[in-house]
Parts: sequence; structure tokens; C-alpha cells
Amino acid sequence: MPLTGTRPDKPAASEQPPQKVRKAFDAVPDRVRHKWYALRALILQTAEATPGVGPLTETLKWGEPSYAAASGTPVRLGWKPAEPDTIKLLVHCQTSLVDDWRERYGEMFRFEGTRALLLDVNAPLPDAQLSHCIAMALTYKRR
Repeated sequence: MPLTGTRPDKPAASEQPPQKVRKAFDAVPDRVRHKWYALRALILQTAEATPGVGPLTETLKWGEPSYAAASGTPVRLGWKPAEPDTIKLLVHCQTSLVDDWRERYGEMFRFEGTRALLLDVNAPLPDAQLSHCIAMALTYKRR
């Protein structure tokens, strides 16, 4: 479902997710849900602030919230009970994004292969660095 905001080509961070996406948020523990909503807001704000990012689509991929723009590769939020303290910011594994992020932010973040940036559910989000990573994903096809 395309998101619309004050500008027709950009999402408004205050909009609620579509019902099926909201169900995915509701299916995770409270502390994960709160962090996912913070990440969702950061993704929407980053999309709005990043030149060249067109309309953003919010949907489910593999049962997890996914955010896609034609200008880039989708960003997906992940969490599994087997790793209860880890939230994943996932991208397509055939991009160079995780390698690029590892090169820039290897001291700050943990990573999983070529598909995920790992976040501690109990730690504050480093918004500036995450926003940069998200912008890189949302504009990946333009580079």
C-alpha cells in the first residue's frame, strides 16, 4: 500500500501501518514492537528527507514489515524468538549494502552475512547512522 503524506510522493511518519502490517507489529513482544515502531518512524522520516526517494510502499514480506521504494531495495524489520534481544534490519542479500555498512559502521553495528544489520532491542537506536544506512538502501538503484 503506497503511503501518502503532506507531499504526494512522500510518506507521513504519523500514518498508521496497514492492518496486515499492524498485525505483524502486534504479534511481537512489547519491547520489540516499540523498537519496530521507532524504526518504522525512522524509515518514513528518512524516506521523506532523502532526495530522489519516490513513494514508499509498506507491506509484509515473509510475515515481516517491509518498506520499498522504486529507487532502492526494500528494508525489512525482523525478529525471531530464538534471538529475543536482536532486531534485524534486512535488505536483499545480493546487494552490496551490508558490506558498505560494515565498512562504514563496523565498529558500531553487528551484521549477519550480506543480509542484515543487527540491533540490540534493549539499546537506544543510533538514529543518524541508521538513517544513513536506510537512505543508502532506499536509493540503492540510483547509485
